[in-house]
Amino acid sequence: MATLIDGPRVPAKTGQADSLVIFVHGYGADGEDLIGLAPYFQKVLPATAFASPNAPERIPGQPFGYQWFGITRLDPALMAAGADSAAATLDSFIDAELQRTGVDPSRLVLVGFSQGTMMSLHVGLRRAVPPVAIVGFSGALVAADRLAQEIKGRPPVLLVHGDSDPMVPVDALHAATNGLAAAGVAVRWHVSRGVGHSIDPEGLKLAIDFVRDALAGRMARAG
Repeated sequence: MATLIDGPRVPAKTGQADSLVIFVHGYGADGEDLIGLAPYFQKVLPATAFASPNAPERIPGQPFGYQWFGITRLDPALMAAGADSAAATLDSFIDAELQRTGVDPSRLVLVGFSQGTMMSLHVGLRRAVPPVAIVGFSGALVAADRLAQEIKGRPPVLLVHGDSDPMVPVDALHAATNGLAAAGVAVRWHVSRGVGHSIDPEGLKLAIDFVRDALAGRMARAG
């Protein structure tokens, strides 16, 4: 049974939402870490609702911060097992939030950061009704060797990564791009010059434009 999780929300400016963006935060953060991006997206997406759940686990030995799964190093097998273990929890939150807002599942967008990117790709590409788009900042693709067999939909994906990231090396972007392309996913990517483990204004603008175009139907999904 999936763990129940919750977090901050921002309703659609127009009242009834016609789309939903779920922000998936990184290791050691919480839902408040990314919900602050909602006003930037709302400038061009007034009919979109936003939610940013706290991950299901507290970080051992720390008074604050959450994790989707425990991680001590970027070991592919450990990350795949961790994403598998947390997938049902994020999936359940997505389903509940779609029901709460009345948004059609095909109008869902996932935006992840770091470990949240791992979860967004892992869950989003395996949903029966795939999101309309997935955006991943400073993250990685886990369980790439299984993706071709497990993928259920191929929404367009945007990956953004800083070339000075000390936490998740930028090589992870290129590996993810290759893994997604091998599974037939249409992926765009951008390397932010001089940026570490964070989101810069240029990367954020690219993400907003990408989500806007996807929701407007200006971006074809792969077959």
